[in-house]
Amino acid sequence: MAVRPSNELWQRIFSDNGRIAVSTIFFSLVLNILALTGSLFMLQVYDRVLPSGSVPTLVALGLIVLVLYAYYGVLDYVRSRIFVRVGRKVEEGLRNRVFDAMSTLSLNKANLVGGLPVQDLNTIRQFISGQGPLAYFDMPYVPLYLMVVFLLHWILGVVATISAVIIFGLALLAERATRAPSAAATLATARAQAMTEETRRNAEALFSLGMKSAMRNRWSILQGEALEHQTRANDSGASYSTFSRVFRLVIQSALLGTGAWLAVKHEISSGSIIASSIIMGRALAPIEQAVAGWQQLLGARKAYERLSRVLGQVPAERERMHLPDPKGLVEVEGATVVLPGTDKPVLQNISFRVQPGMGLGIIGPTGAGKSTMARALVGLVPLQRGAVRLDGATPDQRNSDDHGRLIGYLPQDVQIFDGTVAENISRFSPSPEASKIVEAAQLANIHEFVMRLPQGYDTPLMEGGSRLSAGQRQRLALARALFGEPVLLVMDEPNSNLDSEGELALDKAIRAALARGASVIVVAHRPSALNAIHDLLVLANGQVAAYGKRDDVLKKVGATQPAPAAAPAPAQQAGSQVISMAGKVPVPGSQTRN
Repeated sequence: MAVRPSNELWQRIFSDNGRIAVSTIFFSLVLNILALTGSLFMLQVYDRVLPSGSVPTLVALGLIVLVLYAYYGVLDYVRSRIFVRVGRKVEEGLRNRVFDAMSTLSLNKANLVGGLPVQDLNTIRQFISGQGPLAYFDMPYVPLYLMVVFLLHWILGVVATISAVIIFGLALLAERATRAPSAAATLATARAQAMTEETRRNAEALFSLGMKSAMRNRWSILQGEALEHQTRANDSGASYSTFSRVFRLVIQSALLGTGAWLAVKHEISSGSIIASSIIMGRALAPIEQAVAGWQQLLGARKAYERLSRVLGQVPAERERMHLPDPKGLVEVEGATVVLPGTDKPVLQNISFRVQPGMGLGIIGPTGAGKSTMARALVGLVPLQRGAVRLDGATPDQRNSDDHGRLIGYLPQDVQIFDGTVAENISRFSPSPEASKIVEAAQLANIHEFVMRLPQGYDTPLMEGGSRLSAGQRQRLALARALFGEPVLLVMDEPNSNLDSEGELALDKAIRAALARGASVIVVAHRPSALNAIHDLLVLANGQVAAYGKRDDVLKKVGATQPAPAAAPAPAQQAGSQVISMAGKVPVPGSQTRN
């Protein structure tokens, strides 16, 4: 189904700048009238000063022209500054909105917009702030110049009008000729940029598996396609632009020749010859400028269309009434998830309940929908049917940041941001309490490691946390999940990269969260993550296969039971165990607890 473009961008660019547009139209009117100064000055020089030989008249005319040109320069400077400010205002007004839309769409892995919305906003701002729009504000005054030429002589007016129509026709032909290759170039460039980012993220696999040459060739083909389409678009635009400039020179010479012929016949004065040529040049200037900047206009228009669709896909987040902080009651009611591009539900009619201070483990074979369930719990996956509630409220009943503050989420794919250790743990809070940061780090058993870093908690981490091991990144992400004492803690494979010491720290953190009344939901394969968990949910084929007390469910599915949490040695041994359910998962719905 096609996405309806949003009128939000139109509102920001045009409606919100209506008064500025009116002022610019007035400035353009005065500027285009003042632009006649040079031609009228030459007309007076040739028709009055030269025949009379009056130097005082020449000086007076020169002073008048100097004052008018000064006014022209000031107004043109002010008009240019207005466009720069409008471009900046548009970007500042939409910057946060575009970031939110881009990040929201990035949750949908099938929607590969990447950073294109931000680039599109920058393209629109650059076009507005440039010289392109000035040509379109000057173009309505072309008839004014043609009328003045008609006043000099109707034949000169006819020649000028035909020339203007031809050049304007060239602009339309340039748009038709460059439309298809420009669109193809934009699409190919977006695909190449997406692959560039994908290659950067997966550099380790690229080198370790000998994929560099193959991926480079594929990337080069995409870049070549983008370059080919862009070259075709530029060649088409350049050909029309060149022809337009040459035609303008021909017309100016033709106008001079026609004027000379009329002067020989004593139908116009010699001053009219020069004046008509200057006026004609000024009349054709905005048209030629529009043709020359056609590629920038097309780029801005495509960016506008894409950005409108993106904003249409992600409505602006409205301000919601502030709800009291929840206790941590989690209720999942018939949750059904269908991922984009698929027909079969990944999760179907999932229901369970977790009381504050209680824990739930989610296990199941690969592809059962466990990670999707974890993402749905924290509001990252939209539900086709059903609801996920935290103390009765669905995620959309709170502002996204308020909802996220209540949740501690440790994803399977740990993501570290470009910032300090403290900033990553505190979720980049503007003014976090240092004691809360240290407390979270201690619960994740990473405090001592952080203190050994060159700058401690102020040590900068590059994007992805490349200076940390996989286990250290996971424990840092655990500290981030624990920061702020969230009422709901959701962890997806939290011990996948942890050693025995890290697993003991994880068990301690889970017990601490349960002790303070938080709800804890753990997706796990290795049983040591479930030591402190009381209930267990088994997923198979996206449905509930079993649900009940942990030990009872593990016996029913024939899985290895976790070792008692109080004994460190068994927990260390359990670190190498995996919950195995090889073919022993019961038929969905046969063993459930209401």
